[in-house]
Amino acid sequence: MQDFILYNAPQSTCSQRVRYVLNAKGLAFKEHKLDLFTGDQLKPEYLAINPNGVVPSLVHHGRAVTDSAVIMEYLEDILPGGLRPRDAFGAATMRAMMRFIDEVPTPAIRVPSYNLAFLPHYQAMTAEEFQAVCDAKPLRREFLMKMGRTGFPEPEMEEALGRLERGVQRMATWLSDNGGPWVMGDQLTLADIAIMPVIVRMDDIGLSSMWAEMPAIQRWLDAIRATGAFAETYYYGSLLTEKYPHLKTAKPELRLAGSGL
Repeated sequence: MQDFILYNAPQSTCSQRVRYVLNAKGLAFKEHKLDLFTGDQLKPEYLAINPNGVVPSLVHHGRAVTDSAVIMEYLEDILPGGLRPRDAFGAATMRAMMRFIDEVPTPAIRVPSYNLAFLPHYQAMTAEEFQAVCDAKPLRREFLMKMGRTGFPEPEMEEALGRLERGVQRMATWLSDNGGPWVMGDQLTLADIAIMPVIVRMDDIGLSSMWAEMPAIQRWLDAIRATGAFAETYYYGSLLTEKYPHLKTAKPELRLAGSGL
């Protein structure tokens, strides 16, 4: 039996976090790429692994670990490799950063992502089909219901952009306070990996202007892209603009008034 089996999706930001940790640790793993639009994550065999019907899930020695933040910590627990401070206070500080990342910018990036890339898939559904998809996703039901088949309205978009801006500002503060190049200083930690997919996605869909006055974030992005695990994690098809090439030249205009830009 393969020691590590990862069920994930290439463009899933949460999947990208876990792939990075696995690659950074040099772990061999079998990757199952799920097609979220055809409903692979809602099939009985996957729901037996993760009843929430979301990715990623990691099966280790036949036992499933779910939720990307939990998986990252699990991997560091079983194979300590310097991705978490060794002292208790440092580890607590890192976890507080991760909590902020998971509460503020991570859910916010889904709003422009869905409006830009994923909405046409849902628009092609009937109202009944769309409702069935919503009802089948216990962790995403309310999110999809807010989006509907017409996209997130302007207030929702402005709120999401505001949350992304707060995330960028907090990250810039961490980099400044700790001296960089990483959010906790000299050590690359799980907090960097947690926010990585948000910053990469923002850059990919044309929101890098949010850190135009914060050069430390661009330096951080350049640094993490230069790590060996990054290229392994972001194989071709992992970026939205690779999956949906029209986004490179035909991005819908994003209203940034709510973010102060």
